[in-house]
Amino acid sequence: MWSAKYKKFKNLLLLGLLIALGATGGVTALQASSTTYGVDETFFGNGGELNACSTTYCTKQTAGDLGVGNTKSTTYQAQAGSLITDRTPYLEFVVNNTNVNLGTLTTTTTATATASFYVKTYLAGGYVVINSSPGPQNNGYTMHGLTSATGSSIGNEQFGINLVANTSPTTFGAGPAQAPDSTFSFGQVSAGYNTPNLFKYVNGDTVAFSNSSSGETDYTVSYIYNISNITPGGTYILQHNLVATSTF
Repeated sequence: MWSAKYKKFKNLLLLGLLIALGATGGVTALQASSTTYGVDETFFGNGGELNACSTTYCTKQTAGDLGVGNTKSTTYQAQAGSLITDRTPYLEFVVNNTNVNLGTLTTTTTATATASFYVKTYLAGGYVVINSSPGPQNNGYTMHGLTSATGSSIGNEQFGINLVANTSPTTFGAGPAQAPDSTFSFGQVSAGYNTPNLFKYVNGDTVAFSNSSSGETDYTVSYIYNISNITPGGTYILQHNLVATSTF
């Protein structure tokens, strides 16, 4: 057995994204209803038109909106106001920093890193963000991912993430931030990834979600890496893919 101090551990964190609209692919905005399907957007009022088009321009017209804005219950929501709403469903998912070099890992310290992304969706039941890649890999070896929410333990091989602010093993990370505020944006961190100082990583887990259409929620992913004396040496690469999907 050779001493850990002669091993080189380098980690390159690459944060990627995949976007999926709808559980089965594309979505469309329906303008009618029956017993088997619903209305995404329609017009009720004393005069107006959703599509007033010439050969070069289109407008939405109304003779007066009695109420505008969002209204919702625990199971349904509506956007009122023909001039302020768009009838095209969309999902926006953006990663802000995609390349982090952790340098050389040791058995006496915990390496940490952060990356951030945001999600918003419109005319949907909500969204989910899912881990879609294995943990850090080195020539076919995958670093041990924490299968339950666990604290950092120096000297034991561990890899995990959360999406909240932490004070241990150091002060790093942040909780979800709603933009412009919590009356408009509703993103949340999933159980297992929402407790400060506890980390987890399971491929296929949902790490963030919203239960309704939502404005922008900014998320920070906090990563920890611990190695042991028997962790294979070499260069580890984490291609952390996240998949965001609108739900309906």
